Amino acid sequence: MSASRLNALYDDLPIVDAHHHLWDLAGDLAYPWHSNTEHAYMGDNSALRRTYMPPEFRRDSALHNVIATVHIEAECDRSKQVAETAWLSKVAAEFGMPNAIVAHAWIDEPNSEEILLAHKQYPLVRGIRTKPIISKGPGDSVRGQPRSMQDPKWRKGIGLLAKHDLSWDLRVTWWHLEEAADVVREHPDLRVVLNHTGYPLDRSPEALKVWRRGMEALAALPNNVHCKISGLTVLGEPWTLQANKPIIREAISIFGADRCLFASNFPVDGLKGSWDYLYSCFKAAVADMPLADRKKMFAENAVRFYGIRV
Repeated sequence: MSASRLNALYDDLPIVDAHHHLWDLAGDLAYPWHSNTEHAYMGDNSALRRTYMPPEFRRDSALHNVIATVHIEAECDRSKQVAETAWLSKVAAEFGMPNAIVAHAWIDEPNSEEILLAHKQYPLVRGIRTKPIISKGPGDSVRGQPRSMQDPKWRKGIGLLAKHDLSWDLRVTWWHLEEAADVVREHPDLRVVLNHTGYPLDRSPEALKVWRRGMEALAALPNNVHCKISGLTVLGEPWTLQANKPIIREAISIFGADRCLFASNFPVDGLKGSWDYLYSCFKAAVADMPLADRKKMFAENAVRFYGIRV
C-alpha cells in the first residue's frame, strides 16, 4: 500500500490501549488456559496459542495513534506471578511498551502482602487484577465459598490493595456486578476499574436488565469506579457496530465520559475482529460526542487512572 493511502487511513486521535496482553510461548512462563476450556465463552480459542509480543501489537494497531498501553496480567502460571511482572518490565525496557502493568496477586493467602510488595518493586506496576470465583451462570451461586465475594477473608484481603496504593481491575460477569458493588462499598479508598464492560455476554432483555442494574450500582459508589469498554463478545455472534453501539453508549451514559476507558483486550478479542476493526467501531460508536469527551475515553482517562507518563 502506498504511503499516501496509509496517510489517508491513519487517524491521529491519541489512544491509550487500557487493556491488552502479551505472551512469549517460547519463554519461561506457562499459560494453563491455553490448553483448557476456561475461556470457552469465546468459543474456539486455539488461535491464541501463539506468541504475541509488541511488534505484533504495533502491526495490529498501525492505523491508529497509540501513545501508550496498559498490560493486564495474562493468567500465567500463578506460581510465577511476580516473574510475569519482571518479564514485562524487561519487555517494556526493550520495546517501549507496555507503559503500565496490572499484575496478579491473590489477596487471601498468608503471603499476599509479600507478593504485593514484590510487584511494587517494579516501577510500572499500577494495580492488581485478582478475580473472585464466579458461578457457572446466573442461576447458580457460589455464595459463601472460599474466594467468593461473600468470603470474609477475601473481602478483607481486598483492603491490601488500597493500603499499598494499588488499583483493582475488577473482572466478574454481569450477574455478579451487584455483589461486586457491595465489596467495593466496603473499601472507599480503593481505586477500581471494571473490566470488559461488565461482560454483557447475554443480550436478552432479562439479562441486560440485571447487567444495567449492576452497572448502575457500581457507578453510584463514592469510589469513583471506572469502566473499561472492551470484551463485547457474544458466543456464536459476530462483533458488529449495530450490536455493540447500544451497549457502548449505555455504559458511557451510566459511568460518564470521565470514567470510561476504551480497550482492545487484544489478542483475545482478536478472535472477533482485528484491532483496527474494533477501534474503528469504537470511534464510530461515539463519533457524535464532543471531541473533548472522546479524548478522555480513548486516552486521557487511562493516563490519569494508571498514572502513565506520556
